[in-house]
Order: sequence, then structure tokens, then C-alpha cells
Amino acid sequence: MSTTFARTAHDIGSRALTWLHAHRAHGTLPPSARAELDHDADAYKTVGELALTASLVLRGGVAGTTELGLARELLEHCWHQLGDGTLLYERLLRHPLTTDPIETYAHFVRSGYRFPELERLIAHTVALRSTHAVEHVPHRRLAVANATRVVGLDQGPGAHDWDGLTRATWLGATPEPWAIDWMTGYAVTHTAFHLTDWGRLPGGLPADVAAYLTHWLPVWTDIWAEAGHWDLMAELMIVGACLPEPWTEAADWQRLAAVQHEDGLVPRDVQPVDDDDPARRFEAHYHPTVVAAVAATTALTRALDAPRQPGL
Repeated sequence: MSTTFARTAHDIGSRALTWLHAHRAHGTLPPSARAELDHDADAYKTVGELALTASLVLRGGVAGTTELGLARELLEHCWHQLGDGTLLYERLLRHPLTTDPIETYAHFVRSGYRFPELERLIAHTVALRSTHAVEHVPHRRLAVANATRVVGLDQGPGAHDWDGLTRATWLGATPEPWAIDWMTGYAVTHTAFHLTDWGRLPGGLPADVAAYLTHWLPVWTDIWAEAGHWDLMAELMIVGACLPEPWTEAADWQRLAAVQHEDGLVPRDVQPVDDDDPARRFEAHYHPTVVAAVAATTALTRALDAPRQPGL
């Protein structure tokens, strides 16, 4: 592992996590959250993504002592925002066809948080024929499959048809790579994330899919870097860390470091960042900052247990 790569990735991840922790109050649930959770998953989408980031930092264990402390505090904040799991339980109880309570709960389980009543409800819900008949987009089905795997409710190795779930996605068809568009790019990244549980199980990518990604990921990353879409560029960098032989490019890390602000914020794209309203600033740019923190964590974690490319 290159010292330069490791230092750059560590600095990006540390600054991003510090910014997310310092501005976490802007992702706080509103007083009306209980009512909103009945209808709108977006009411706590930010909390869930902050929890994902913290859980992966803690799982990876490659951050420094300070960063691990920030991640634990951030995850604790998110857990309390969700009523220590109660709000997830109530949402799933009232809306059993939703998937977001299951997916969000998995982020906390990674770090040892448990809510037995919610787990019993999840076990009941995922066994329903109705649940399996819901017409989700294919990568959403993978998200649920991975969440139940993380929670430990996958009912053994035959519980999910991973190959069938994979082949139903755009990525699983290994289609013409030039046909990819912005929304499909995000679908590709999330397919890889869920198949590998964010890099923990790189063998979850079928061999032909891994080969396809290895060949085309550098091209796609360059395309969205040229377009100045830093959010998707960084998501594609996470995919590189999910491959059986992790792929990373020094130039990508240098580009990400160059656009990151001194305080840790990573802008969504090339549009000017509004510095006047902290709440609006957070809402517009917390997601690419989340992605940068996750990219750094997954890349460094994989770098410690897999061989690197020459020159990196």
C-alpha cells in the first residue's frame, strides 16, 4: 500500500467525518418526526446515512482513535434520534411493505445495537408472501437481502437467491457500458455495495460482474470526474474497494482531495457552495461528504487485506 495513497485517503476520511460530526445537528429529526415517519422515509434518510458512515468507520477499524470516537458519538446520536430503535419499529409495524426500517436498522447492528422487538417484527415481515411480491427496483431487493444478512435473519445460505437478484439488475446483465446514465450509475454502485456488504464480502460479486467492473470502472469514474459530479465519482471509488482485487487510482484521490473544503465538506458538484446558510449547506452537501468518508474507509480497510496495484 502506497504511503501517499494511505495518507490522502486517511486525510479525506478524517476531515469528512469531522465535518459530519460537527454538523450533525442539521440532520436532527424535526419535532413532527413520529408523524412523518408514518408517511415519508425522507424524514430520516439523513440520519440513516450518517449511521451508515459511522458504522463502516467502526467496522473497518482503520481510523485513528479520535475518528473512532467521533464515529461512535455520531452513531449514538443517530440511535437516539430514532428513539433507540422505536421509530423504526413503529414505521415497519404500520407500513410492512416499506424496506427502509430494515435497511437502517442494519447500520446499527453492525456496531452492536439491538432492538429485539424490531428483529422479531423484521423476521415476521420478510417471511410474508406480500413482502416478496412488492415491485421494488432490483437493487432495492438486494438492499433488503443484505440488511437481513447483517441482522442475522437471512435464514441460512438458501434464504436469498443472490444470483437471481443480481441478474435482475442492470449491472448483473453486464450490458453495453456506454449506455450508462446518471441514475443507472447510482444503481450500479448500490448493487455492488449490497452484494459485498460495502466491501466486507468482495466474493459476493460474480466473477463476470467483477471482471466487467474492473474493466469499465476507471472509464466511468473519469467520465463523472470530467463532469464534476463528485458525489457519483466517489461512489464509483467505493465500488473499486468492493472488488475481489480492489481497484484504486491515485489521480482519483488527488481529485477528491482537491475539491474537499478545508473544514471537510465535499461539494456535490462544480456548482458554487452556499456558505451563508449552514442548514442549507449541510442539506446540499452532506451526502457527498458521507460518500467521501465511506470511500476512504473502505479503500483503507481493503488495502490492509488485499494486494494493491503496482505503483499505488
